[in-house]
Amino acid sequence: MAKKQFKAESKRLLDLMINSIYTNKEIFLREIISNASDAIDKLCYLSLTDEGVGMDREDFRIDVIADKAARTITVRDNGIGMSREECENNLGVIAKSGSYQFKDSMDPEHREDLSIIGQFGVGFYSAFMVSDEVTVITKRYGSDEAVKWQSRGADGYTVTEAERDGVGTDVIMHIKPDTDDEVFGSYLEVWKLKALIKKYSDYVRWPIKMDVEHQERFETGEKNDDGSPKYEYRMVTENETINSMVPIWQRSKTEVTDDDCIAYYKEKNHGRKDPCALVRVNAEGTVSYKAMLFIPGEQNEGVYYGDAKGGITLYSNGVMIMEKCDNLVHDYFEFVKGIVDSPDLSLNISREILQHDRQLKVIGQNLEKKIKGELEKMMKEDRPKYEEFFRNFGVHLKCGICDEYGRYKDFLRDLLIFYTSEDRQITLKEYVENMPESQKVIYYAASDSVKHAMSLPQCEQVRSRGFELIYLTSALDEMVVENLREQGGKSFCNVVTDDLGFETDEEKKAAEERDIANKEFLDFVVSSSNERVKKAKLSSKPGSLPCCLTTEGGVTLEMEKYFRYGPNEEMRSIRANRVLELNPDHAAVKALQNAYENDREKAASLTGVLLSLAEIMAGVEIEDPAAFVGQVSELF
Repeated sequence: MAKKQFKAESKRLLDLMINSIYTNKEIFLREIISNASDAIDKLCYLSLTDEGVGMDREDFRIDVIADKAARTITVRDNGIGMSREECENNLGVIAKSGSYQFKDSMDPEHREDLSIIGQFGVGFYSAFMVSDEVTVITKRYGSDEAVKWQSRGADGYTVTEAERDGVGTDVIMHIKPDTDDEVFGSYLEVWKLKALIKKYSDYVRWPIKMDVEHQERFETGEKNDDGSPKYEYRMVTENETINSMVPIWQRSKTEVTDDDCIAYYKEKNHGRKDPCALVRVNAEGTVSYKAMLFIPGEQNEGVYYGDAKGGITLYSNGVMIMEKCDNLVHDYFEFVKGIVDSPDLSLNISREILQHDRQLKVIGQNLEKKIKGELEKMMKEDRPKYEEFFRNFGVHLKCGICDEYGRYKDFLRDLLIFYTSEDRQITLKEYVENMPESQKVIYYAASDSVKHAMSLPQCEQVRSRGFELIYLTSALDEMVVENLREQGGKSFCNVVTDDLGFETDEEKKAAEERDIANKEFLDFVVSSSNERVKKAKLSSKPGSLPCCLTTEGGVTLEMEKYFRYGPNEEMRSIRANRVLELNPDHAAVKALQNAYENDREKAASLTGVLLSLAEIMAGVEIEDPAAFVGQVSELF
């Protein structure tokens, strides 16, 4: 029979299909199996009203057959098949979908009852990514004629008569020769085909079967010297069902317990530890979907398997569409693992990515509310478990607070917990609820650790008044506070840099006058610091200690530490405007003032000692430790 040509536009589309639309060649098997599943769906649906089908649900199957010698892969189904005319229309005209037409021709009342995957009519042609020739042998239900469609790609196709025992379709793909860039022959390996079926088509509702070789031990009938039976090994071939068919998340809670879901999670994610929370959703309505999500119980538990992040896998009718869907939930919940399966997704032509549509957005918003609700429940009912979760993944929530100029701060703020001076971890809401009436602001101290924050001299005045402090110990924490701005109408107060609000107007005025009166002394302290501080002042902030280091302006000492590890020299050069605050009532400061009056050289040395002490207390690295040791040694 003469070869028929694809239409000019179809030729261009086929070339696009083979070279551009699909970015991952291995999905060809997913597409061919999905078509086979659709064909069985159609015949199964007809069997409900047509007794002539003569097949029960248990009779339907998909076979995958690899023939290394012939270099072919065959996907065989016993579905509805195609007539000659349908072969011409569906395979000869690219992007014309028989599945879509079948669904479109149904009674509108029952149309949505049938879930069909392939509705673009292009998935079949993905076979040409790995094949240099594709042959389709098919027989339509109700027809006595079998048809063979054959093509080597864009140069055209032939349609001839064929022989086939029963209804259904064989798609026979002749695999391309290997090249320097691509080992196409790997697709002929049973292990590779099994892996692709498990990855992409594990939850197709019909059994996918393959012949698989196993090593079997058998008795030879002979005896060993000790009289025990002698065994040998042989290879046997068994026809196995490769896919699981009914996914665990599609089953009801009466069929599958939470323990079953956790066991599934640990098996799939190589987890040593149970997840700290499980979210199960069965949503019906404008957008229908089922979800099974896990909040991991340990950080980076999949790092040794190349899966340090979490990720939600997206399915449509049991067919994996996207292994990790980044668009479903925001990055602040990127640690969440699990599955979402929906028949309502608007897929693009390659089914490799999703259109940014309303369905995906609705599903994502609902899931984020569910995740947040589960975390709030954990915080309320099992605070130690939540604290462990926050140690592992709190940084994601903090980054979410800072993302997009604080856009998500109100959604996430109640999930944050902080260490406090009362040796506990609490939320900002709990902190404000516990504030006495006399306390007007939320006091916090930023440092490398809780232990160091507790030792900051600036905290002494706050604690002495019975006020609780929040300790910020992460590099992100100060940016989090800046984005939150307030909590419950209470603003934040950095005890290191801000006015604590304890001095009256008269006391502040007296302090200003005192600094003016001691201007020459304070200028000497600054000049003696060799530019290590921008300013010096007499203050009550050091409490019972002689001095402390504070800052003025937008950059704090903790921010300076963060910038020091920045990606470029400009960021690494950012420094805080440091202020040395001296306690005028402390003996060490009185000794410094006395030396200033009588021995300027000694006064300069004492300034260096006090400044180094202030830096140590602030957690700042001393620029010249040897000089500091020398200055201290001179005091003896």
